[in-house]
Formats: sequence, structure tokens, C-alpha cells
Amino acid sequence: LAQLSFLIFNPLNPLTIAVSSGNHSQVLPQCNDSLSEQADSAASEESAPYCSDSRQLRLVDGGGPCAGRVEILDHGSWGTICDDGWDLDDARVVCRQLGCGQALNATGSAHFGEGSGPIWMDDLNCTGKESHVWRCPSRGWGRHDCRHKEDAGVICSGLRCTLSTG
Repeated sequence: LAQLSFLIFNPLNPLTIAVSSGNHSQVLPQCNDSLSEQADSAASEESAPYCSDSRQLRLVDGGGPCAGRVEILDHGSWGTICDDGWDLDDARVVCRQLGCGQALNATGSAHFGEGSGPIWMDDLNCTGKESHVWRCPSRGWGRHDCRHKEDAGVICSGLRCTLSTG
């Protein structure tokens, strides 16, 4: 079977391009400055957001580009998000960031299987309006009290515009 890949321009977030291939969907951020949003929490400086081109986001093992375990690439390592405090507001940010429409479900307990590598975020407390999931208040970047059996996932509505070439 041939592998289908496509790029999606997200007009709601023009600084990102989403790439979908088979069972994976990920955001390839493009950043022309280092502006960051201030988190409304007492999170450590380590969790302070920085220019989005240094991190990427994808959904894994969900059977399509808009569902799966949430994974973030940082400094060459794909890692996960712990489900402590994981809710629909957090899922909204992920779905919007990937251009995948509305968040239908925020899954926990490794619903889409256990990931590997680091657990990058725990105790997320997104408002649902953040531009990137890593800009949500959390325990601190790389700080957690979880195992991969608590990996977070999302199910998005999947509404996205796609460009198909013949």
C-alpha cells in the first residue's frame, strides 16, 4: 500500500503547518520571533514557553491523524503528557494546534497505548485558549510523578481542509 502524506495550512494558526502520514499527524511550527505567552501559574522557569520551532506535536496510534496519544518532540526526544488533570480544555489546545477541529474526548490511562521516552508534562491546566499545549500551566517541563500507563490522548472531530494531488 502506498503511504499518503499531505500538508495542511491552518488559517487559525498561520505559523504552523500540519503534516499527516498514515497513523501519525504532527505540527511543524514555523517561528520568526521568540515571543511567548505568560503562564498564569507558579510554574518554574523551566516550563516557561519559548519559540515554538523548538518543539513539535503529534498524535500516535489513534487510527487516524486526529486521534491518539499526545506526543511532544523536544531536543530530539519524543515524549508524552501525563493524564493527571488532563481534561477537555487541554484536549482543545491539542486539537486546535494540529488543525483537527473540535476536541471530542480527552483520554487517559494510556487509552492509545503506552508511549516511551520522557514524560514532558504533568498536571496540565490549560484554559483552552493557548496557542500551543506547552504554553499551558503545568507542574514544570519534564517534572512529573507518572508512568506511561497514565499517558494522555485526544479524540478530535477531525475536520480539516486537505490538499490532494491527483
